[in-house]
Amino acid sequence: MDSKVNFAAVGLFVIVLGTALGALILWLAAGGELRQHVELYQALSKESVAGLNVNAPVKYRGVDVGKVRTIRLVPGNPQVVQLVFAIEDGTPIKTDTVATLTTQGLTGISYIELSGGSASAPALVPKAPGDVPVIPTRPSLTARLEEVLTHVLASVETTSHNLDGVFSDRNKQSLTTALANIASITQTLSDRRDSIDAALKNADRTMANAARVSADLDRTLARIDQAVASFDAMSRQMNQTASSAGTAVTAVGADMQRFTNESLPQLESLMNELSVLSASLRRLTEQTERNPKSILFGKTPVPKGPGE
Repeated sequence: MDSKVNFAAVGLFVIVLGTALGALILWLAAGGELRQHVELYQALSKESVAGLNVNAPVKYRGVDVGKVRTIRLVPGNPQVVQLVFAIEDGTPIKTDTVATLTTQGLTGISYIELSGGSASAPALVPKAPGDVPVIPTRPSLTARLEEVLTHVLASVETTSHNLDGVFSDRNKQSLTTALANIASITQTLSDRRDSIDAALKNADRTMANAARVSADLDRTLARIDQAVASFDAMSRQMNQTASSAGTAVTAVGADMQRFTNESLPQLESLMNELSVLSASLRRLTEQTERNPKSILFGKTPVPKGPGE
């Protein structure tokens, strides 16, 4: 019994199977990106990306969120490497998100680590339609260590040159002479240890005497302060006395002025009257001595002269 083969069905089956296999191959080549929507982002790095390969993971705080799509040098600027990332839609890529090249363990396999992205920061969007948003980069740990080691080596080299200048032949000779002098001084001090001990003891006694003198000086200064205070009090009293004496002198001067202006003329008049009275008493006394009876009989008339 002959069987009839449906070539049309077989051909359709082969076409469908080939299409499915091609889709599977494409899905596997894209790392499963066809099962979900992705967004493209790029980063520009000025450091070496050795160890980073296409389809390397892109992680956000350790969680796989995408893969590296392409790695190439920027046209016209070979010092910069352009990295394009295919990142799952919904990943919180913000304006403060940064990308860092990280090496996993000791295997040397590199991947991109995203960090940052605070809740208050706006989402990272293209500057113009059709542009790919640029995620800022941060130097990797290897680059930072290399920079630190470069600075350290530069400092070590500078220090080495300085040391070479310090330890020149002339300075070495000077250092040798200085060490010899120090050894000589040390030996001299050792030989004169007893004298130094005695000098230190004398210094202790001198310091003790100085302390006693200082204490006596303090007491003397206290007494001087008391004397000065007493002198100040006496000076104030003398000033008060001088002020009182000045007031008294002023009052006496006023009294003398009044005496001169009022009593002196009266006294002068009295003196004049006393002078006149004294002259009269003198004449009376002289008359009494010449003619005592005139006191009783009065003045004797003067006899008339010839022809009167």
